[in-house]
Amino acid sequence: MNTADTLPVIWTVSVSRLAGLLADVALEYADRARVHAIDLAFEQAHQVIDQRLYREHCDAVVAGGANAAFLRGRLQVPLVTVQASGFDLIGALTRARRIHPAVGLVTHAGDLPDIDPFAHAFGLELAHRSFETREEARDCVADLKARGVGVIVGTGMAIDFAEANGLPGVLLYSADAVRRSFEQALQLARANAPALPGPRPGRGGRKPARQLLLGESEAMTALRSRIALYAPQPSPVVISGEAGSGKGLVARQLHAASARNGRLQVLGCSGLDASSLESELAYSSSGQRSPLLESASAGSLLLDNIDELPLPLQGRLLRLVDATAQARSHTGGHDVRLLASCSQPLAAQVADGRFRADLYHRLAGLTLALPALRERTGDAALLLDHYLAVGGPVVPLSAGARDFLLACPWPGNVRELRMMAERIALHWRHRPQGAVEVSHLQQWLPELFSQTATVTVAAQHPPAAPRRPDGQSLRQQLHRFGGDRQRLMAHYQVSRTTLWRWLRQAGVD
Repeated sequence: MNTADTLPVIWTVSVSRLAGLLADVALEYADRARVHAIDLAFEQAHQVIDQRLYREHCDAVVAGGANAAFLRGRLQVPLVTVQASGFDLIGALTRARRIHPAVGLVTHAGDLPDIDPFAHAFGLELAHRSFETREEARDCVADLKARGVGVIVGTGMAIDFAEANGLPGVLLYSADAVRRSFEQALQLARANAPALPGPRPGRGGRKPARQLLLGESEAMTALRSRIALYAPQPSPVVISGEAGSGKGLVARQLHAASARNGRLQVLGCSGLDASSLESELAYSSSGQRSPLLESASAGSLLLDNIDELPLPLQGRLLRLVDATAQARSHTGGHDVRLLASCSQPLAAQVADGRFRADLYHRLAGLTLALPALRERTGDAALLLDHYLAVGGPVVPLSAGARDFLLACPWPGNVRELRMMAERIALHWRHRPQGAVEVSHLQQWLPELFSQTATVTVAAQHPPAAPRRPDGQSLRQQLHRFGGDRQRLMAHYQVSRTTLWRWLRQAGVD
């Protein structure tokens, strides 16, 4: 029996900002569950779930906010609600206050416990509104805007209404909240199917790793070889690649193929503040261990999006990493292998002054650069065929539709292609009507057509390469902007890397 056929099946339901977070975290569970997204809401989601359950198996449905409230009690399978914790609220409020001092909190009724004692204990002033219907959510946001609120923290629906009203929004849910819901869904799947045959557990109870990185291109073949070489090593690994290129999957493969018996834990560096970083990683000389390092002991810790960690916190992270290593060697403490992911190569950021060189050299014992999908010749066709066959009958494409999809630039890489393929499959399986034509794609994937049109226009009218000014002009402009290189970049309309090269060639430190 195929290993994939024995994995629990989880369906996620969302059409809001939460959908992207669910998709990101789902990648971490690719070797533990088959996760499929249903990009619908309320009655439509309910109808599609009921229809699919007649011909497909599902162990649990994961949803949040108003969607979860609507679906509760209506489904034939267990429903797991994405719940925000107090720590999630603190993190979201911290990010929101960096945008605007007047913060409004908009949640679905029952999403959070009574927050008044919580707010009092932490000295928070919150303008809180709760809703049950879409209309109430819209009215809550409009009311807060009228009262001078400048940023909204809330559920995906609340964020959508905030942005429609010209207000920035910060999603209340964190990746950890979604992980908790997935873990609960897996527990329900195991409890409801005790006799389900499964793969033999690997060392330390882990399932053996499946081949997750699909692709036959030369770049992917080389990447898989390097993963196999690096996985057994104790050295840290830095994984770089564009958004959606599979950094989370690579981290899971490195951990699963290692000889480590512990778990893979993930610390998201985006939006971390000093107190959160200290509480997550600090190791006390009195013997008190941090929960994160304790749970990752004998396993791996992924520092996700480490390139988004502010410079002042990079020094703290360096000291904490060194202190943890010292504690391990002297007290038998946490044996944790470090992995780090980033969207831009850290070496370039070190040269650009945006990342500490000492922290980079501490982490970059080994490096893996993931290729973008556009660099993987032939793999887009393989991936498209794979995702159109997941979860049901293979979705047929006309020659024109297939050519259009393979010509798309896919700036979101494999993640974007997968989500678009799943949307095609959802629409087609809901009402099969022969092969999918380009006209269907225009209805179901309108954003791909605007994206392709933009790329076509850009290709027809490529921007002229910026002309490098002389050294004296560079110095004068740098002095004019008070040494602010961000403003200098905007003045010349060039990237950070280009400006750094110009300054270096001109002898400007």
